[in-house]
Amino acid sequence: MEGDATRPSRRPTVTAAEKAQAREVSLRRITRLFAPHHWSIVTVTALIAMSSVVSMASPFLLRAVIDDALPHQDLSLLVRLVIGMVAVAVVTSVLGVVQTLISTKAGQQVMHRLRTDVFAHLQRQSVAFFTRTRTGEVQSRITNDIGGMQSVVTSTATSVASNLTTAVATLVAMLALSWQLTLVSLLVLPPSIWLTRRVARMRRAITAAQQRELADLNVTVDESLSIGGVLLSRTTGTGPALVDRFTASSSRLVDLELRAQLAGRWRMAATTVVFAAIPAVIYLGAGLLPAGMTIGTLVAFTALQAGLFRPITGLLNVGVSLVSSLALFARIFEYLDLPVEVDDPEHPIDVDPARVRGHVRIDDVTFAYPGSDTAAVAGVTLDVPAGTSLALVGETGSGKSTLAALITRLHDPDAGRITIDGIDLRDLRLADLARIVGVVSQETYLLHTSARENLRHVRPDATDAEIEAAARAAQIHDLIGTLPEGYDTLVGSHGHRFSGGERQRMAIARTLLRDPRVLVLDEATSALDTATERAVQQAFDELGRGRTTITIAHRLSTVRGADRIAVLDHGRIVESGTHEALVAERGRYATLAA
Repeated sequence: MEGDATRPSRRPTVTAAEKAQAREVSLRRITRLFAPHHWSIVTVTALIAMSSVVSMASPFLLRAVIDDALPHQDLSLLVRLVIGMVAVAVVTSVLGVVQTLISTKAGQQVMHRLRTDVFAHLQRQSVAFFTRTRTGEVQSRITNDIGGMQSVVTSTATSVASNLTTAVATLVAMLALSWQLTLVSLLVLPPSIWLTRRVARMRRAITAAQQRELADLNVTVDESLSIGGVLLSRTTGTGPALVDRFTASSSRLVDLELRAQLAGRWRMAATTVVFAAIPAVIYLGAGLLPAGMTIGTLVAFTALQAGLFRPITGLLNVGVSLVSSLALFARIFEYLDLPVEVDDPEHPIDVDPARVRGHVRIDDVTFAYPGSDTAAVAGVTLDVPAGTSLALVGETGSGKSTLAALITRLHDPDAGRITIDGIDLRDLRLADLARIVGVVSQETYLLHTSARENLRHVRPDATDAEIEAAARAAQIHDLIGTLPEGYDTLVGSHGHRFSGGERQRMAIARTLLRDPRVLVLDEATSALDTATERAVQQAFDELGRGRTTITIAHRLSTVRGADRIAVLDHGRIVESGTHEALVAERGRYATLAA
């Protein structure tokens, strides 16, 4: 604890590492977001400068009205001055509309790029990322965090340019009228900047806390109000506890919002008081200055000074918003900086998926999940000639599904390699591999759309006839025909309108519609009754001709006809052969079959 004694008594809440990250985010990455739109920014800046210069004519026109036109009752001069004042208003308004159009368009394009970049990058993340990340957290980053950045992204550049040019032009005009009174007016800047820096630090910390709380709120909504979450709460009586959890999170958000708003209000109130006192000081200064200042000059100067309040306040507010938004940028860039664990190769091998034969070879493959000291698959070697069938059996946790995930390249092996027609999977584009290898797993996911669109989702160019043919092969066509709107019937959230077996048959039809050369069936018939399983298995047998099929099953009745059966135990192959040969050996397979 000796090191604590040397620390300052009042230390900022932001650490040195956070400050370094904030500087990098603000000065480099945020600026790079606007690089494709530099001409738009230049145009907007020029328009803003023109508008600021034109608007500065108004105080001088006002001075001429008070000092010349009215005292001398010069109607002709008065009319010209009034027309000039109206013209200034018209020109500045038109320029404002044009610059707003250009700047908003550029800002929205930056927002669009941010959203799509984050979504596309997350699509490339491995399954491991999504297993360790809450769904609500991901949704919150894309919606709440990027949404919270919108005002900064769309208006910061124009606000800085507009307020800065207006402030500079106003100061020049004020100096032209009276440099002495200008110095008096500038007394407001030091306290305003000091207050703004304090508020910016406070609001940045509060913003980070708000986004974390919003993410927790999203997680609660996602977990509690999905169809699965509702069924769980209804059947376990946990609804009141979920309401309490949501209420507590919402209350914390209320407190954080109050703190954020009050921090800004206190600063605004203090700055307003300081600015309000300046006109009185100006009048006092005008009285103390040597004679010679006209009433028109004093009125024009006071108008300019009042006009200086808005751009300076705007610049200070932009500073507060930008600093507080750094927490949002940091969260978004954290996702954009995630490494892609399974990605397209730098130099992919070009293949025509339609001409792939489907010879699968697993060569001394070992794989362990991140954070695990035990290999889920260890030293597995298997050869599956094109058009043959392999069955993987074993107790729960033996490595069957892990091996299937490696074949579909949801993970890459730590050692060894997996090839199709002699080509390492890591040398294929992921899109090509997805067209070659089709998967039907025990966990079926259906979109909240029609049955037809659920099937067409995997092959947008499929015709209705092809969709129905795939449905017939999966023994689901007749059932769909009995629905109120047939293939156009909504399947409900996660396909809840269908039973488990019906959802799996939909998934089977969806995979068969793609006609992959290699078919991986991971407990694909586990939710089917015996009669339906037999019908679907017959369809698989028919469609499996000429196709390499790798089946994972607990029910050994589904693998009896496989060309080869491999028995896994703790990630290793302990037996291999045909059903009859393995039963005759009276080993592990015979025990499972008993």
